[in-house]
Amino acid sequence: MAAGLTAASGTTTLWRNATLAPLVDGEPALVPDGAILARDGRIVYAGPSSEAPDIPGNATVEDLEGRLVTSAPIDCHTHLVHGGNRAREFEMRLEGASYAEISRAGGGIFSTVEATRGLSVDDLVASALPRLDALLAEGVSTVEVKSGYGLEIDAELNMLRAARALEKHRPVRVRTSYLAAHAIPPEYRDDRAGYIAEVVIPGLEKAHAEGLADAVDGFCESIAFSVEDLAPVFARAAELGLPVKLHAEQLSRAGGTQLAARHGALSADHLEYIEDEDAAALARAGSVAVILPGAFYTLRETRKPDIAALRAHKVPMALATDANPGTSPLTSILLSMNMGATFFGMTIAECLAGVTCHAARALGLSQETGTLAPGLSADFAIWDCETPAELVYRIGFNPLHARIFRGERTLL
Repeated sequence: MAAGLTAASGTTTLWRNATLAPLVDGEPALVPDGAILARDGRIVYAGPSSEAPDIPGNATVEDLEGRLVTSAPIDCHTHLVHGGNRAREFEMRLEGASYAEISRAGGGIFSTVEATRGLSVDDLVASALPRLDALLAEGVSTVEVKSGYGLEIDAELNMLRAARALEKHRPVRVRTSYLAAHAIPPEYRDDRAGYIAEVVIPGLEKAHAEGLADAVDGFCESIAFSVEDLAPVFARAAELGLPVKLHAEQLSRAGGTQLAARHGALSADHLEYIEDEDAAALARAGSVAVILPGAFYTLRETRKPDIAALRAHKVPMALATDANPGTSPLTSILLSMNMGATFFGMTIAECLAGVTCHAARALGLSQETGTLAPGLSADFAIWDCETPAELVYRIGFNPLHARIFRGERTLL
């Protein structure tokens, strides 16, 4: 053990004989014969075993037998809380209908809205838990959960209450996003401004007062809300001290990325129709680009996000499932990584950073989780693998050996 580095008293665990995959400048730098020391749920040390600090005699020591260890995956864009499913919409798409056509016909999201409005908070929690469990089984430590299927104040708040309640049922960290500006409900079909003024903003104020929202989101698209529609929502979010995120440039170039950048958004998500100047704007704003290959796959889209432009401007790229009942019924962070590589040409390093450090940044959690670094929460995944490439290239195979959350091994 290195001289002068002695762990303080408390609940202390040393994981030794591991292959660590910390990210250095965005690249995984494998550390053979590595060790992680955690005390009271925080990382004290992560690096070569030869440099690890001394540990108290009552510490727990676990030999990982050379297994790969990464920071625990983070799913930074989900719609886990909702009622019902959209299997019929899936059939319609197979029959040739587009997402926009289904939406304009009153289908799609509105069937989910009806199902969601009919559920209590407890019902919403029960419905979401199996989807959450699928993510936890792949080592996920942190999930973002959006509202957006209530489209009326009480139903939106109930979705956020259910999202908050997930932490009481599972060992997981939840961040919530208020997304009432997701779609225009039928009762406001011809009055977008009225919906924003009478539902979205008052609901936001109530969500903030109850401590239910960690961020504010919107859907900027021709079938949803324009830049002008969303401007007062983001302005009120700023007044309340809440960060913003945005579904942007998914189906067309509607200007959402520039709006997000002007407001210093945590992230802009989807981005299939971004251009170079949009990537530059995100870079200037310090925003994360959240790439969502599940929706690209499910909708059978052909327009891909401009990964090269994001790289050129050094925009951090996150990957997420976009788990939702209609356009991305995906609850596998590992498959999201594979899709990011296969569809969009993201590298192994980009995929790993996309579900760890950059995903944490997209949620404003870089000082809490997302990397194997001293001071951060001891959230990591132990894999029956030798290299990170094995996590990305396999399809339908889960090599998770153990999930560590806040320093504790959790049941799979």
